[in-house]
Amino acid sequence: MIATMDFEELIHEARTASFEGWDFSLFRDRVTYDGALPWDYEQLVRDHLSRAGSLLDQGTGGGELLASFAPPLPPRTAATEGHPPNLPVARARLEPLGVEVAEDTRSFPDTSFDLIINRHEAYDPRELRRLLAPGGTFLTQQVAGRDLEELNAALGGPPHEDAAWGLDTAVTALEGAGLEVIWRQEAGFTTTFHDIGALVLFLRAVPWQVPGFDPHPYEERLRALHADMRRGRPLRATAHRFALLAR
Repeated sequence: MIATMDFEELIHEARTASFEGWDFSLFRDRVTYDGALPWDYEQLVRDHLSRAGSLLDQGTGGGELLASFAPPLPPRTAATEGHPPNLPVARARLEPLGVEVAEDTRSFPDTSFDLIINRHEAYDPRELRRLLAPGGTFLTQQVAGRDLEELNAALGGPPHEDAAWGLDTAVTALEGAGLEVIWRQEAGFTTTFHDIGALVLFLRAVPWQVPGFDPHPYEERLRALHADMRRGRPLRATAHRFALLAR
């Protein structure tokens, strides 16, 4: 069906499609990934869960990943989600599992958690230091500031505001807050957008990629990309990721 839709139909579908949480299965084969990260974030979390009596998941999205670890979850498990549309989705999924879901970490007492996990969410190193119990661990996978920069260039949009964000700056900040980084790694892979509707829907789902994105000001560029995609030339961009473990 997507192959038979014209430009206007694809844009309309992208602007009106329902998207909630971090469930990217909606894209199916419309956005594909070439290559794999040399680490498995989910397995890293599982490896540390068995030793944790308390857990915080920062930026849980709709709670999809955290729910997948149950049962069992640590006796004290909490999550935060700062993106307002995701908050009720996360609460509906996680509260029946006994998970407290908050907008941010301010309500949690000092030294509350043995393990804090974080996939693609901003964090404050000093707040991590406050929240971690003695001997506690912080595990994160992050999106680097240069992520998908070819996408921004193709649209003629602004680059990331925090293009310098990367593994080295993250390590420096954590060490400055009194944490010891005991493992680190970075890698990239190719992300391919096969139709213009998938690209626009993606920019809805991750609004920080092109802040304030709306298709209308970018229509000329979007039409040119659409024509390329129809000729078998999809848009390819490099995803940049890094991960680390600190205590």
